[in-house]
Amino acid sequence: MTDIDPPLPPEELAHRLTEVFALVGPLYRRVQRKVEQTAPIEGLSVGVRAVLDLLRENGPMTVPQMGRAQALSRQFVQRMVNDAAAAGLVGIIPNPAHQRSSLVRLTASGRAAIDAALAREQSLLRRVDGDLTDGDVAACVRVLGRMLELFDHVDVD
Repeated sequence: MTDIDPPLPPEELAHRLTEVFALVGPLYRRVQRKVEQTAPIEGLSVGVRAVLDLLRENGPMTVPQMGRAQALSRQFVQRMVNDAAAAGLVGIIPNPAHQRSSLVRLTASGRAAIDAALAREQSLLRRVDGDLTDGDVAACVRVLGRMLELFDHVDVD
């Protein structure tokens, strides 16, 4: 006897993944509200925070690249980049690969703001109760990643 469960049949898998969607939506909205409630510490909206986090993870990016990465419209990302630039959190630099699509990069202030936001969020997440293991978290990331792949083709513009 093994500890590995066999893959679920498609009908049962679809039912179980519906349970995941039922949790992800409310979780996302509650996290958004919490970030917005505590954002005055760094002065970040949820959208600006997402831009800063992408740049922290990936380095300089274009607005269209950020939109695709986050499944957000270019127009929305551009507004968030404009807000971040007005606050001195990002800078716009020439893109040697594409003259008409500049690169957006973090400034020192932007790096400090996103680092502070992440530290605060991680402090909050340390309070998650339960006996969750690395395997549990890895399985969750794997499942959500597969679900995200299913909708990769969805146009957000």
